[in-house]
Amino acid sequence: MSDTVLQKLDEHGVLLLTLNRPEKKNAFSNEQWQAFGEALEAADENPAVACVVVTGAGSDFSSGVDLNDFSEAGGEHPFERCARRLVDFNKPIVSAAKGVAIGGGATLLLHTDVVYVGESLRLRFPFTALGLVPEWGSSYQLQAVIGARKAAELMYTSEWLGAERAVELGIATAAYSDDELLERAMEKAREIAKWPVSSLRETKDLMRRVHRAAIHAAIDAEQAGMAKLAGKPENIEAVVAIMEKRAPDFSQFRKA
Repeated sequence: MSDTVLQKLDEHGVLLLTLNRPEKKNAFSNEQWQAFGEALEAADENPAVACVVVTGAGSDFSSGVDLNDFSEAGGEHPFERCARRLVDFNKPIVSAAKGVAIGGGATLLLHTDVVYVGESLRLRFPFTALGLVPEWGSSYQLQAVIGARKAAELMYTSEWLGAERAVELGIATAAYSDDELLERAMEKAREIAKWPVSSLRETKDLMRRVHRAAIHAAIDAEQAGMAKLAGKPENIEAVVAIMEKRAPDFSQFRKA
């Protein structure tokens, strides 16, 4: 079992999954994508699990993909397997996010049912700023959660959101202090977990069924968009700018 995702099942049927690469702001490595996907699969099949809580170790939820470890893995990439397992996961998930939630760390939250955030939250969908397109079905899911107009504004601008704004938009359910965040999430998960697992599963399936085909279709389309733009000059400029700790200059690519 990988220590990049810690698992703890309590007596109430609540499984706590902790993204555990705090030194990397819980950026997802290939190993962590695989571990998180496998943990979800096992939780879906385990009758002792009624509800899942997802959080991040240390001060952050997740800074998204670890660009230093997003190598080709042969066949289906661990990210894709993990992404689709979360879309199809059929038990309630409560998330507790503080600090940075960027890229995959932000889009992961869109697939959880109850989203609690800490006062330190800094959330961003950074894809246009990277010269790329949305991923993990977020091109569909963000619109489904907050509406097309607001989703377009966030996706086109790659703006940063704090806890208050995330709640205002409907991305987050509620905001708490960082110190009480996980406790509040666990309390809500235990409130959910006291009901029959069979009822929880069927209810989630009914609520999510109408969206799942669209999310999977969005993932397919996003992968095509990523393949088209990844490694192009604009994407390279964005990555180099990050490494050089400067603002990217995309104006050079607008010349006729």
